[in-house]
Amino acid sequence: MAAEDLVERRSIDVVPDDERHGTAFSQFTLWLGANLQITAVVTGALAVVFGGDVVWSIVGLVVGNLLGGAVMALHSAQGPRLGLPQMIQSRAQFGVKGAAVPLLLVILMYVGFFASGSVLAGQATAELTHTDDTTGIVLFAAVTAVMAAVGYRVIHALGRVASVICALAFVYLGVRLLDRVDLSALLGDAHFDLPMFLLAVSLSASWQLAFGPYVADYSRYLPRTTSAKATFWWTLSGSAIGSQWSMTFGVLVAASAGDAFLADQVGYVVGLGGSGLIASFLYFVIALGKLTINVLNTYGGFMSMVTGVSGFRGQKVLGPRGRTAYIAVIMVAGTVVALLGKDSFLTSFKDFLLFLLTFFTPWSAINLVDYYLISRERYDIPALSDPHGRYGAWRLDALAVYGIGLLAQLPFLVTHFYTGPLVEPLGGADISWVVGLVVPAALYWALARRGSVAPGAGPRADTGVIPSAGEAPAP
Repeated sequence: MAAEDLVERRSIDVVPDDERHGTAFSQFTLWLGANLQITAVVTGALAVVFGGDVVWSIVGLVVGNLLGGAVMALHSAQGPRLGLPQMIQSRAQFGVKGAAVPLLLVILMYVGFFASGSVLAGQATAELTHTDDTTGIVLFAAVTAVMAAVGYRVIHALGRVASVICALAFVYLGVRLLDRVDLSALLGDAHFDLPMFLLAVSLSASWQLAFGPYVADYSRYLPRTTSAKATFWWTLSGSAIGSQWSMTFGVLVAASAGDAFLADQVGYVVGLGGSGLIASFLYFVIALGKLTINVLNTYGGFMSMVTGVSGFRGQKVLGPRGRTAYIAVIMVAGTVVALLGKDSFLTSFKDFLLFLLTFFTPWSAINLVDYYLISRERYDIPALSDPHGRYGAWRLDALAVYGIGLLAQLPFLVTHFYTGPLVEPLGGADISWVVGLVVPAALYWALARRGSVAPGAGPRADTGVIPSAGEAPAP
């Protein structure tokens, strides 16, 4: 393949049918590789670190991965149908300019995940290059930015490689871990505690839901004929299996290692595997796993920034220089946050995950209700770039629903810096993410069915709806 074919030319514009390629199985390898990584291990470990037992923590993580993963996979199934990046679709719900509101929060998410990944991958990179953590973080960030700039094809190739190498490494680490721990004792100490169980569910659900704002970015090049069911199931299975595998490993490590793991997550996992060449290989695996997901975060951040800015500038395409500039902004911001927060990682990361969940569940609810139930998978593609078109510049009604969805969660939210007033009557359980899905979904549906939502969002005939490129109008 020529270099000019490898470097992606598209950004927020529609992918034409003659540039579509691949199969739905590509979503499995991408999301398996993206989830077999050290940050997912730490996420699973948090369920035990903050008070859960092994059995119910694992069960809670399974529930959260399946529920959150299903929502995430529904977003993925939108990609082949529309051929658009995920957040461009938000213009149909919030308006061409109004979509910038959730986009600001999405960009913060990308920067945060870039930073958290760089902290752990920077430690591994430092060991491989015999430098310090600061240098390792900077080197890792630079490599991430270069790969994100190349784009879609290299991202999927990286996912395929990572899915195989990281799976083999996790099998090996799992065997080594089981040789060290008394598994029967860990599984025998089961004591159900509702708040801790719901914390585990929330941790894994937030992990999956956080992929929602960019998951269609990596399915939009699939042929339009690709089955929505196949895209859904391959995405869900890859993401849920990969994350649950990593998180279960994290639960067992945290339960058996205690302070040794908390003091140095990367060092402990590598030490579990061995020393010498094996240790070097495991440091490489950790860096590779984080590279996969951080490239996704950088690419998604760049797409979201372009989407937000272009809504005000009327921009439909982006040249190579612009792409490089946006990616550089994400890289620099994420690296700065990583360097500032690397010494208080665990507590900060847990709060970051749960806080993000507050902002993205209402967005997911509104987007999915509009796409599947109201618009019936049909959008006026040109109008997504026209603030004077059917979707308008600002959809204040949808933004109001989004705001209500945010506020409805606050009484049920549990973080280090804020706990809602209804948490204690529920025994300390955090159910905010459930409220954040149900309330805005029901409200948006009700407004749309009554015709109260702005033109272009409610039930509508096919007349005047411009289908995606290459799609025949419905009869």
